[in-house]
Amino acid sequence: MSSEVEEIHARYARRSKPDSGQYDPISPAVYMSQQELERNLIWWINLAGLQPVSDRQVLEIGCGAGSNLLQLIKLGFSPENLFGNELIEARVCKARARLPAATQIIHGDASKLDLSTGSFDVVLQVTVFSSILDDSFQKKLADRMWEQTMPGGGILWYDFIFNNPRNPDVKGVPVKRIKELFPKSTIIIRKTTLAPPISRLVTKIHPCLYTFFNMFPFLRTHVFCWIQKPL
Repeated sequence: MSSEVEEIHARYARRSKPDSGQYDPISPAVYMSQQELERNLIWWINLAGLQPVSDRQVLEIGCGAGSNLLQLIKLGFSPENLFGNELIEARVCKARARLPAATQIIHGDASKLDLSTGSFDVVLQVTVFSSILDDSFQKKLADRMWEQTMPGGGILWYDFIFNNPRNPDVKGVPVKRIKELFPKSTIIIRKTTLAPPISRLVTKIHPCLYTFFNMFPFLRTHVFCWIQKPL
């Protein structure tokens, strides 16, 4: 493994330690942001003209335990047209247990995936690049994702844009950097997701306060991007 891949393993190992429940799916701060992400996915499907989605081939880089692929299935994507890649073996096992058998989960370094060039309508990444601290490895992975995307298709990107001073294992990926990684693309950008520290605080009072505070763009920390490849 490359040194950066080894470091990514170590970062995720530290992240997997017991925490305060901030990733608990029944926490209001978590489910409100997930519902917002689902609305963004529906907006994107219509924007990109992907209907019927059941015909679309999708690859997710860093699929974790398969939650995003399950969400796509819920929205009408066909399990047999979905592929997931995951670096961490324990997460691969969880994804295979949770997802339909028709969905292929591939274990290993995403920058070295042996898949047909230009074979996917959509290549998806959700908070993967913010865990890659080495700029050259970011570029290597971005180039591989671009190669795997068919002309007229695109990369669906969701990640945060600001550094977290409390977590040295991640770094924000600003819009300028996204444009550097995909210089030949057309990018449509939505700023989204209430800053998690604020979200955790206000949703303790009432979940609806997430929506109120999220009305202010300067309190949002992530971007949802459709990075389209020309025909």
